[in-house]
Amino acid sequence: MANTRIYLSSPTMHGEEQVYVKEAFDTNWVAPLGKNVDEFEKSVAKYVGVKEAAALNSGTAALHMAVKLAGVKRGDIVLCSDLTFAATVNPVTYEEGIQVFIDSEPETWNMDPEALEIGLRKYNAKAVIAANLYGTPAKLDEIQALCQKYNVTLIEDAAESLGATLNGVQTGAFGKYNALSFNGNKIITTSGGGMFLSNDEEAVKKVRFWSTQARENCPWYEHKEIGYNYRMSNIVAGIGRGQMLHLDEHIAQKKAIYMRYKEGLKDLPVKMNPYLQNSKPNFWLSCLTINKGEKVTPEDIRLALEKENIESRPIWKPMHMQPVYRNNDFITAGTKPLSEDIFARGICLPSDNKMTAKQQDMIVGIIKGLF
Repeated sequence: MANTRIYLSSPTMHGEEQVYVKEAFDTNWVAPLGKNVDEFEKSVAKYVGVKEAAALNSGTAALHMAVKLAGVKRGDIVLCSDLTFAATVNPVTYEEGIQVFIDSEPETWNMDPEALEIGLRKYNAKAVIAANLYGTPAKLDEIQALCQKYNVTLIEDAAESLGATLNGVQTGAFGKYNALSFNGNKIITTSGGGMFLSNDEEAVKKVRFWSTQARENCPWYEHKEIGYNYRMSNIVAGIGRGQMLHLDEHIAQKKAIYMRYKEGLKDLPVKMNPYLQNSKPNFWLSCLTINKGEKVTPEDIRLALEKENIESRPIWKPMHMQPVYRNNDFITAGTKPLSEDIFARGICLPSDNKMTAKQQDMIVGIIKGLF
């Protein structure tokens, strides 16, 4: 067994984070809000290329605020990525909307524009929530065009894809409202946290208002709307400021990991997670699918790696297969759901950017040994 555990994707700290956190302590500014929050918001907005950002305590909170801004009410339909984490779609339920799940396409594993158009024709949808799976940009230009055609609000879930681009444009800039996550395993982390992004400055102001308990500008506590305790703390934002300095470095490390897997596994009946030629993923997680007809299963790979104290993970189980959403509609443009197929044949490989080339060679060797 490997002496030290090799993780799927763990936080990578550098030192600058502590400088900003110390500054918060030294000024006794440890409450929510403060200089770190302001500067973190500015640096992320500038990097992504949007006008404004609001730092929140999770990516889920950012998505919830986006759903609320889109005006989703009880019974409203929201067309959502099927192959994603539950956090992408759960906020629709918070506002009593109804999710309709849209199948994946084979070129990015993300929302299929063809299936999306079927959904847009079938339903008078309030919004579309499109996720960029594992740091790979979806066909966001096509999805954006469809949302404009049908006059539907696009919410981009860029939780996993900070730093990835499509046609040179950063993910997190395609939707009317966009969400990022800085959870512990993401490309950069604040331990927990997220961000709401938009070119609509009034929308960002509204998010800041809602996420600080919707307190009116009065000397006493006055509330005309229901609010939330969603704002990011100044301590956490200090970690984010330090992490932003290393985002491009992290992306380069993740890409090197992906390319080493691609080269190391090229003789096996497997395929790496795909991406469009006009896109640059952030390669947050390297994944593979085993070719149809092979005896080896993703679970065989997972257990063989776990035996050596190495963490891997199944592909996200599609939302339409989740017990909690068993009654929701699911739309596919094909004869068989692609998301189900990717889930059945796929696995997320260890993609920790502190993993050495030697450790990665060992992982490749374990996988090769199964075939």
